Amino acid sequence: MATLSHIKNDFVQNINGYSSLGIVLSTCLGGIAVLLVLSMSNGLLPMALVLLTVLVCSAHNAAILTVQKPILIYRLLVTSVVLNLSIILGCLVLG
Repeated sequence: MATLSHIKNDFVQNINGYSSLGIVLSTCLGGIAVLLVLSMSNGLLPMALVLLTVLVCSAHNAAILTVQKPILIYRLLVTSVVLNLSIILGCLVLG
């Protein structure tokens, strides 16, 4: 837990640098997740996953662009990364 707290404190102190890296990471993982979901099928559940991915990535990017509190940006980044990695791993296991 000390490592996670250290990472969060470092993120809050160096928000300018981590914001640009966060946008790239969130957008790239979101793009990969959407690509894998759409390559599997195009039913209702895959479209819901695409919607969820786009919403989370857009919320993270909007939080950075509207200069929200660093802790909110950090939480949205973690949410985006965890969600997108879960979708990617799920597609790779099921596909």
